[in-house]
Amino acid sequence: MSNADQTYINALVEILETGEKRLDRTGVGTIGLFGMNLKFDLTRGFPAITTKKLAWKSVVSELLWFISGSGDERKLKEILYGDMNSDKKTIWSDNESATYWQRRKKFGGDLGRVYGVQWRTWRAPVFGANRMGVKHVDQLVELINNIKKDPYSRRHILSAWNPGELELMALPPCHMMAQFYVSSDNKLSCQMYQRSADMFLGVPFNIASYALLTHMIAQNCELDVGTLTICLGDAHIYTNHIEQVKEQISRKSFTLPKLILNSDIDNILDFTMEDIELQNYQCHDAIKAPMAV
Repeated sequence: MSNADQTYINALVEILETGEKRLDRTGVGTIGLFGMNLKFDLTRGFPAITTKKLAWKSVVSELLWFISGSGDERKLKEILYGDMNSDKKTIWSDNESATYWQRRKKFGGDLGRVYGVQWRTWRAPVFGANRMGVKHVDQLVELINNIKKDPYSRRHILSAWNPGELELMALPPCHMMAQFYVSSDNKLSCQMYQRSADMFLGVPFNIASYALLTHMIAQNCELDVGTLTICLGDAHIYTNHIEQVKEQISRKSFTLPKLILNSDIDNILDFTMEDIELQNYQCHDAIKAPMAV
C-alpha cells in the first residue's frame, strides 16, 4: 500500500477500533478521536488517495477559488465549469442553500467571508486621530513575499479562523491555519491544523488541497517540496459512512501519481485549471456517501 494511503487508512482503522461515539451538530452522529497527526512525504509522490477516486477537479477549482479571494459560489462555478451561472452543483452548494444561512447571505451564491476572503482580505483595525478605520491584509501574498525575504522565519502563517467574523461565514473554517517551513536544503513543508475532520469525505480532499498549495507556493518561491503534516482536532467518521469506510479499508492501493505544474507560472495568482495536472493517477472507483450539513 502506498505510504499516503497507508497513513490515511491507519487513521480510519484506529477511529473504528478505538473511537468514541458522540452526537454532533448535524444530528447524524459520529465515531471519532481527538488529536491525530497525518504526515506525508511530498518527495515520494503526490498524496492523492488511491483506494477511492479523488474528485481532482473539485480540489483544484476550490483551491484556485480560495486563492482568488472570493466568497461567491458563482466564481467557483466559473473556475470549475467555465460558467458562473451553471446549474451544476459544487461542493459548496449545500452550504450556500442551507436553511441556517438563508437569512444572512446577501445575494445568490454568497457564502460570506469564508476561507479565500480571509486569506486575501483579512480585515484589521487602523487607529487614527479621533477615528478607527479598517485595512485589508493580503495574507497569501504577504506569506509568499516573507518566505522569499526571510525563509527561516517562524511566522509563515496563513489563517482562516477569524473569531470576529465566524457568523459572517456559511461555514466556519474546518482547516483553520497552516504554517510553512523552509529547511536548510531549500524544501518547503506545510503543517495544517484542522479543527473538524470528516475522515471519509473531507480529509482525502484536504490532504490533496494542502499538498497542491504547498507545491504551488514552493514553485512561486523557487523551492522544492518537503513534507505535509495535518494535525486533526476532532477526527470523526459519520455513522452513515461506516460501511463505506470498511469497503475502502479492504482495498489495495496503487502507486501515487505525480503532480505537474506549468513551470512558466511564477505567481500563484496566475494559475488556472489548465496549468495543473495529476499525471498517472490510478485509483479504485468512487464510493458515494451523503454529506452532513
